[in-house]
Amino acid sequence: TELMLFGAMFLIFSFFFYKFSGQFVMASSTLNILLGGTNTFILLLSTYFMGTSILHLKNNRIDKCKTKIYITILLAILFLVIKYFEWMAEINHGIYPDSEVLNALSKGEILFFGLYFTMTGFHGLHIIVGIVVMIWVIKLLNQQKISSTKYIFIENLALYWDIVHLVWVFLFPLFYMISFGGVS
Repeated sequence: TELMLFGAMFLIFSFFFYKFSGQFVMASSTLNILLGGTNTFILLLSTYFMGTSILHLKNNRIDKCKTKIYITILLAILFLVIKYFEWMAEINHGIYPDSEVLNALSKGEILFFGLYFTMTGFHGLHIIVGIVVMIWVIKLLNQQKISSTKYIFIENLALYWDIVHLVWVFLFPLFYMISFGGVS
């Protein structure tokens, strides 16, 4: 379902990018690629820690498993903090739904920012859900309901986190890097 949800949004993005490519490129050039790139690295790193948490669990190293999950949670929160500052920069520049500044832009730029806020917002929501589930997993580990022999739940969480990361791997170039492609 997650892939269908984001897949539909990627199709919508592709359609409007085809129709308004120059305006999408113009809007993309206003985003902070350094912050977007930093968030990409943070999610890559968090995926590594989530994956190694399973290895520690399978080797009955519960404390190390929990430590890796805590690190993943901290990285996820850092991702959200950076995204908050990115959104606030756009909002402080007057780019938010139905603002005068946004409404004065071209149709393609309006669509770009609508898709940007919608798609990164949905992604952020999935990060929050992941954090909540990770906290729940730590609770289950503490209650010994997840162990080195009963770990399917944490494997499913890691798969979910991989999807969250994979979606960002597509969002980053679509929103942040298209301005480097020379499309006009």
